[in-house]
Amino acid sequence: MNNRIYKRIIKEANYAINDNMTIRQIAKHMNISKSTVHKDLHERLCEINKKMYYTVDNIMKKHIKVRHINGGNATKKKYEKLRKG
Repeated sequence: MNNRIYKRIIKEANYAINDNMTIRQIAKHMNISKSTVHKDLHERLCEINKKMYYTVDNIMKKHIKVRHINGGNATKKKYEKLRKG
């Protein structure tokens, strides 16, 4: 594996673990596609560091469990903002 890709994957995993970022947030922060981040964290990270992979996987599962709540809150805020002005 290319050293540049290896460093990118570790950096993405650290963002997920330390900053509790979602795949979208990591992609936006690093200016790469969501598909790349997803492939890095769900396929390539497993080959590099299994312990880090399981930690990231657990974080991503938590994000999936609450995404419908976050989406509802975002919609609520949007319409409250529109109502106010």
